[in-house]
Amino acid sequence: MRPQPTPIKRLMETLKISEAEARDILRADEAIDKGEKLFEFSKEQKKVEKQMRSVGRAPNYQFKKVERKPNEDKRFLIQLLESSLKEVENVKIVNPERQIEFTFNGTNYRIVLSAPRK
Repeated sequence: MRPQPTPIKRLMETLKISEAEARDILRADEAIDKGEKLFEFSKEQKKVEKQMRSVGRAPNYQFKKVERKPNEDKRFLIQLLESSLKEVENVKIVNPERQIEFTFNGTNYRIVLSAPRK
């Protein structure tokens, strides 16, 4: 089993630094662990740090119901179907742009008009 390198040697190999720099890093780490503030920010840096840490609020989105334009062609076609179904019973326009229902010889029928998208 190979012996573990000391923390100083490990820092020297990993960071490719001198022994003095490695000892300085370990001393600074111990001081920070004890609560010392070695690297204080200036007032400007503190202000920037505070801005970077703040999450802020999500924008308040106002979703609007999109008003759909009436499709006059479909309305015309439904009216045309209704007028051509004079001999049948109970002709009822359920949706003026989409659906018409009627009864013929005791059976209920429904015509649904759809226009495929381009």
